[in-house]
Amino acid sequence: MLNADMFLLFSLLIGLAVGSFLNVVIHRLPTMMERDWLAQCAELRGEALPEHERLTLSTPRSRCPHCDHMIGPMENIPVFSYLLLRGRCRGCGKGISPRYPLVEAMTGIAYAFTAWKLGPTAAAAGAMLFIAATIALTFIDFDTQFLPDDITLPLLWAGLLFNAFGTFTDLKSAVLGAVGGYLLLWSVYWLFKLTTGKEGMGYGDFKLLAAIGAWTGWIMLPLTILLSSFVGAVVGLGLIAFTKHGRDVPIPFGPYLATAGIIALLWGKPLTQAYLHIAL
Repeated sequence: MLNADMFLLFSLLIGLAVGSFLNVVIHRLPTMMERDWLAQCAELRGEALPEHERLTLSTPRSRCPHCDHMIGPMENIPVFSYLLLRGRCRGCGKGISPRYPLVEAMTGIAYAFTAWKLGPTAAAAGAMLFIAATIALTFIDFDTQFLPDDITLPLLWAGLLFNAFGTFTDLKSAVLGAVGGYLLLWSVYWLFKLTTGKEGMGYGDFKLLAAIGAWTGWIMLPLTILLSSFVGAVVGLGLIAFTKHGRDVPIPFGPYLATAGIIALLWGKPLTQAYLHIAL
């Protein structure tokens, strides 16, 4: 019992730390991508490369966007620093977005739950990696409506690697899941575009579902599509009904795919069995 409790606590603390890093990824990766695109365009046009402060996931140090106050170690403790500072910058007193502690707490709780459900196993390590990637993708998609290849493609390969040892499913099912996931949304994309002349989703959605298929296997793809479509429809109707969100304003599909992927990874088998039992 003591070892189990320590593992849960350790997983919670690791999750909080990972959540803090995910905040950096969510904030910086889209800017890094945009700068890279601008540099490539300038190079193709034969122009001088635009000058920017060097930006990576590790440099420069985190700072307040309002006053450039450098965030010290005691101000960077996940969740607790936000509470101690009462959600305000120590330098200028302006508010800090509650998203930062939200991402940290969400990741920490998800890691602790995964540790409780799967124990100290390879499956738990894999699920934690999957959860971290999908949380980052969720918030990046909300902000920019992009699902970066820098996350989706390594996530796909990681799923195949874990399932090479049968962690969540067999390798054949994982490969079919990756191929089937991509082709499924690719087909929907082109059917919708040929019918309406509009693009209903982005290519990043294809790659995300391919990654989910690589982790969960092809058998979980119908459940993933069903869950993501249901959640997306409910949220979309709620935004239209209770906010000023226009019908023509696109709603990112990645967050709902990511949520459905986590559910499929952790609860997919009992949910599928229950569905088949009801259907048959």
